[in-house]
Amino acid sequence: MIQFIRTDQTLDLRSSELRGGLDKSLCGFDGDDDQGSFHVGYFQDMILVSIATFQKLQREGFSGNGYQLRGMVTHPDFRGKGIGNQLLNFSIVYLSGQRVNYLWCNARKIAYKFYQGIGFEFISEEFELPVIGPHKVMYLKIS
Repeated sequence: MIQFIRTDQTLDLRSSELRGGLDKSLCGFDGDDDQGSFHVGYFQDMILVSIATFQKLQREGFSGNGYQLRGMVTHPDFRGKGIGNQLLNFSIVYLSGQRVNYLWCNARKIAYKFYQGIGFEFISEEFELPVIGPHKVMYLKIS
């Protein structure tokens, strides 16, 4: 089941899967609780197994109403089952209803194919985020 969730509900998965076990109190993002930001989660048997954060943020060089996708992750035991795809597609439909024009993200190299499968395109060369690894900026036109 997909639900809108609170920031604090994202922190365990962010810590364990995105930040190498970093103390969850250090896994918040700037803007997590800004007006327009929201978080979604996928629950399997009442356990949160996949999350994504969306922040209202224009991308330089693009016009219209933009959002950045951040911190999307599915617990390893639940990967490859279409959960991340369902979560992201739910969010894209929601954003479309909010008259958002595009979505962008700094995608990890291991997730390039996942985002391409949903329709995202590369808009940057690969760059390195210290400690985290190689990324490219990806873009999806919504409306």
